[in-house]
Amino acid sequence: MPRIIRINHIGLAVRSIEQALGVFSDGMGLSLSGQEFVSSDAVRVAFLPIGESRLELVEPVGESGPVHKFLASRGEGVHHICLEVEDLPGLLAQLRSNGVELIDNEPRPGAHGSMVAFIHPRSANGVLLELTESKNYEL
Repeated sequence: MPRIIRINHIGLAVRSIEQALGVFSDGMGLSLSGQEFVSSDAVRVAFLPIGESRLELVEPVGESGPVHKFLASRGEGVHHICLEVEDLPGLLAQLRSNGVELIDNEPRPGAHGSMVAFIHPRSANGVLLELTESKNYEL
């Protein structure tokens, strides 16, 4: 059975990374470890390490994409929880065989050169779960 290693990050949907950094970095003293654009999801992301995990600030770029839709319907807040796994393709196959509704049937590129896939909230008690496998992961 594929193993879940840890909580990799908690994704927070924000309208402005710069504004959010005023709270999390300037206000709370969390260090910004990097930012990048993830074109497949039309978002800009910023990472703030906390121990073995991170906060991921997720800002939509443009007026399309899932995070833009999330902000329009729910406002800013917790968007997803990301679990780091050892064998992403194997876990996806196991989930499919158990009838779990997946957003991504196959792994796809994510931030930091990782591979990711999402589980639909209908199959995870209302929580959007991201699964990631990252061979080159660094905080």
